[in-house]
Amino acid sequence: MQLTEDQIYALAPDEASKKAGRDLANPAKWVSKGINEQALWGECQGSGSKPYQTQVDLSAIAFKCSCPSRKFPCKHGLGLMLFCARQPGLFTTSAMPAWVNDWINKRAEKEEKKVEKAAEKPVDENAQAKRQQAREQKVSAGIAELLVWIKDIVRGGILTIPEKTPAYWDNMARRMVDAQASGLAGMVRNLAATNFWNEGWQSGFMDKLLQLYLVAEGYNNIQNIDPDLQQDLRTTIGFTTNQEELRAQTGVRDTWLVIGKESRDEQQLTIEQNWLYGLKTNSYALVLQFTVKGQIPPLAFSPGMYLDATLVYFPSTVPYRAIVKDYNIIRQTDTAAVQTFTGWQQVAGYETALNSRLPFRSEMPVVVTSLTPVYYQKQWWLQDSEGCLCKISAAYNNIWQLVAISGGDPVTITVIGKENEYRPLGVWHQNNYKSI
Repeated sequence: MQLTEDQIYALAPDEASKKAGRDLANPAKWVSKGINEQALWGECQGSGSKPYQTQVDLSAIAFKCSCPSRKFPCKHGLGLMLFCARQPGLFTTSAMPAWVNDWINKRAEKEEKKVEKAAEKPVDENAQAKRQQAREQKVSAGIAELLVWIKDIVRGGILTIPEKTPAYWDNMARRMVDAQASGLAGMVRNLAATNFWNEGWQSGFMDKLLQLYLVAEGYNNIQNIDPDLQQDLRTTIGFTTNQEELRAQTGVRDTWLVIGKESRDEQQLTIEQNWLYGLKTNSYALVLQFTVKGQIPPLAFSPGMYLDATLVYFPSTVPYRAIVKDYNIIRQTDTAAVQTFTGWQQVAGYETALNSRLPFRSEMPVVVTSLTPVYYQKQWWLQDSEGCLCKISAAYNNIWQLVAISGGDPVTITVIGKENEYRPLGVWHQNNYKSI
């Protein structure tokens, strides 16, 4: 798997590593180098007498280096990959030296043992059914407490809500974790994250509270609900879907444009969100990747990349989250194939249709044409061709980059959000897609 420079930089653990890796992408730094379908390797002359042996598993993008650095990947791994990306002609295909071959073989053996162990372990369906039943009972008991808590908030009114201590929210979130309803715990924490200093906080707070109530009450009546909506409820609450079973499905083949990418850290876990747009199907998809901090995600995507890929959507009334079954990176395709919304009124109609099917859905992206960033009433908005305004999220930090790219002229922008507030993900500039 050959990566672009942007993808390689995205692997860097910090800015210092990016700079050091860039400095090492120089032929003069490498005593030896080589490449084949399995691996990329090289020996980099450092301050010691022996050069550092650096190697990259190209099948899964994994690194190993003999240097003492604790960063992962180290500057030598980044430098070697950047060197190869910039000057591939200097790397001749050859047999792996022994130190590379041993490492690659050990990785392959480890993976084979993992697969064999999983295949040998029998599935106890009775025990599995009992565990599932026990969990559902826990979830039901937790939801019963949650509904009482929500109704107490409504009965007491929200005037004193900003005075609640962190323990008020933490106790209920922890109760949901104990009930094995991690999704509901996240929704409670999201309530607590409301900025009570903002003018009009009450509207956003009640919207979140209502969604929490809809999910909880919906689960209590899940047997009377459409099967796809049942799956939405279970997913929102925290039940998982077997991804191996999903991967066995046919999926949707399309040319996909990566329109956005964001990452966040939660404790020791890095959660990466990749948003894709299908040029033929005119559909959006969210691909999530969860990795332990310091590890490399299995798929290396960057905004503006085009993929010939098969995606399989999770069951839902509004198919959106998906897994990638297979993909190949391809050259830029015709950007005119992107179907856009012409203004905020059209976006509002689209969102109304989505909300009627899934009222507790998460934020989703849309591509809107002829938007201009404008400053009005001490905040930034996106104005469409008809003069309608939609607020840019206060959390958005790259407004001046967007203003510089647009130059005061209307541009086509990918935004993500809900209802009356969005944040830009990317913009089309000189027929190229640029992440912002």
